[in-house]
Amino acid sequence: MCTPAVVDGQRAPALRFGDPRVQALMSVLVVFRLLPVGFSNKDLRTHLAPLLGIDPADMTAGRMTYDLRRLRLHGIIERIPHTNRYQVTPFGFRVAMLFTRTYARVLRSGLAQLLDTQARPSLLRTHLKRFEAELEAFIEESGLAA
Repeated sequence: MCTPAVVDGQRAPALRFGDPRVQALMSVLVVFRLLPVGFSNKDLRTHLAPLLGIDPADMTAGRMTYDLRRLRLHGIIERIPHTNRYQVTPFGFRVAMLFTRTYARVLRSGLAQLLDTQARPSLLRTHLKRFEAELEAFIEESGLAA
């Protein structure tokens, strides 16, 4: 997922966890998992654009084709035979849930605790400060500081 892959001689660019476009794609796929008839390029464009703050008319079908190809080659989605529609694979649904939940529940809330110095003291911020102090002490002791 997070690294490029080669599938049947086709290169599939990475789906990087921290990339806002990948996060938006994964969020849309969680919703599309519930569609019994799958989704099309246009459906993806319509749902993805607002998450990226873009007008759907400004998103090209070619860009969506690139994203669909990446998702397909990584096994996240599969094409429904004899149609121009796709469905989320069981593996793809698990990956999409992992990406979206981890980002929303762990990364975003954790960074908010670490960066909001006006908020009440948090255990996470306290432990990070302790870690930074211990790391600085280790660097000083080992002579790594220049």
